[in-house]
Amino acid sequence: MNEFDVIIVGGGIAGASLGAEIAAKRRTLIVEAEDECGYHATGRSAAFYLESYGGPEVAKLTLASRAFLADPPAEFSQRGFLRVRGDVHITLDALPELPAAVETRVVERPELERLIPGIRPQWRRALFEPGCADIDVAALHAAFLRQFRCCGGIVETGARVIRSERKGDRWSVMFEDEGARSASILVNAAGAWADAVARAAGAAPLGIAPKRRTMVQLRVGRTGLRKLPLVDAADGSFYFKGEADSSVWLSPHDEIPTDPCDAAPEEIDVAVAIDRFEQAVDWPVERVERSWAGLRSFAPDRLPVYGFDAEVPDLFWCAGQGGFGIQTSPAAAKMAAALLVGEPLPESIAHIDPAVFSPMRFRS
Repeated sequence: MNEFDVIIVGGGIAGASLGAEIAAKRRTLIVEAEDECGYHATGRSAAFYLESYGGPEVAKLTLASRAFLADPPAEFSQRGFLRVRGDVHITLDALPELPAAVETRVVERPELERLIPGIRPQWRRALFEPGCADIDVAALHAAFLRQFRCCGGIVETGARVIRSERKGDRWSVMFEDEGARSASILVNAAGAWADAVARAAGAAPLGIAPKRRTMVQLRVGRTGLRKLPLVDAADGSFYFKGEADSSVWLSPHDEIPTDPCDAAPEEIDVAVAIDRFEQAVDWPVERVERSWAGLRSFAPDRLPVYGFDAEVPDLFWCAGQGGFGIQTSPAAAKMAAALLVGEPLPESIAHIDPAVFSPMRFRS
């Protein structure tokens, strides 16, 4: 079958979650350039559910996603995707200002020492965010794709789009293997490649910018780390969390501009991460067990983009999710699906204004 109602370009968390929402209503195809879905940003995420991340507008999507992530419908998954660990926002100066809807409490030095044994003395205070949780990203992404297929959706991998053309009231999407598929609506969920996909469809790019994020797994001379809270510097210079009894996942919280690519870590960024880690705690670093990098893609105002293009008919944007695409995916997919099929927002997200995320905001 080569004709569809909707073609979604990109099989990461954005495309998979939207596909799961619309497959029962529209004949939908997900096309993924790589040999597997979620190879880039989704597959390399150290994702956690952090309600304070991304600012007040993103927080609305995050908060609206929690019920689904914690206790999904039985037909979607038999278990939740969250494991609560809490987050300690440590600071050398003033306490950070977080969105008002996020539950927090102030932590003074004695409690800080109990939460993070070995924290260095210059860190005197913190904000504790109890709702922070690890997300089982692989299970969530797989569940979205499974739901998509169960509802009749089709996934094609190794399908790199080279050009998309409007022919009458339909899109003709052409691939490197010279094959073509057609659809009434084309969805741009291509992550770091979103602007390139837009250009290939004859649309103006929105300025979706890929940023490289470095991750390092360290073996350290301290035990009992697995259940420690996430620790992040309030100035945004690093974060780390316990991964195993004596290992941590660490990031310098970098956002290094890059072209869309198969991202890899740079030695200097790994070294910076370790230096910042050693300034936070006195845990001896024994070795780097592994390191990797992924791409986070941001719109110019750092808000995600959901909605139809301002100028090109039936081109729908689902891009620019930054580092919060996974934690917002249930609510964001419901909002995007309602916009795409022309239905009212579900009650669970009726309080969120979709105009905030519309691509129209970039067009004068």
